Amino acid sequence: MFEIIKRLFDICQFKKGPQDLPPQAILLVLLLASNGVVSFLMLDMSHDVLRSLIQASTGLILDMSFSAICLFCYGKLARFKQTASAMLGTDALISFLALPVMATLMLGQGGLAGFLLMLSLIIWHWAVIGHIMRHALNQHLSFGLGLALLYLLASYQVMALLFPEVPDIK
Repeated sequence: MFEIIKRLFDICQFKKGPQDLPPQAILLVLLLASNGVVSFLMLDMSHDVLRSLIQASTGLILDMSFSAICLFCYGKLARFKQTASAMLGTDALISFLALPVMATLMLGQGGLAGFLLMLSLIIWHWAVIGHIMRHALNQHLSFGLGLALLYLLASYQVMALLFPEVPDIK
């Protein structure tokens, strides 16, 4: 397992691509569960348990669907296990690194430094998704980054539509 985590870190550092992960269903399931747990922990800071579970599950469905649709459109569906594993694994790693930053911001203690760190993590996540899609689809990096940006914006919109934030009225 350590070797897989190391490869995921290498993908996050743009040293490797999704093709460097083994195309095993058990790895995909394991990374799906890991991403679900980290997403739940991130969401549970600001929502109740049920809403956090539903939102984390929706995020997983969006990630898997995005990978499948892109690969299908380019006739590269055979790369699904590796691409989805890379997407889920790198997202879990970056989100895990973001947990303390998010907790600090939720407590109102982060200030500008916390905000800039969180913004940096979001930009890094975008770049990593672009890097993964570039390799998965055999396209130029600018295409991967554009596709990643469209995906992030669309997924934020879908999540906002499905789970609108209701302000507390006291």
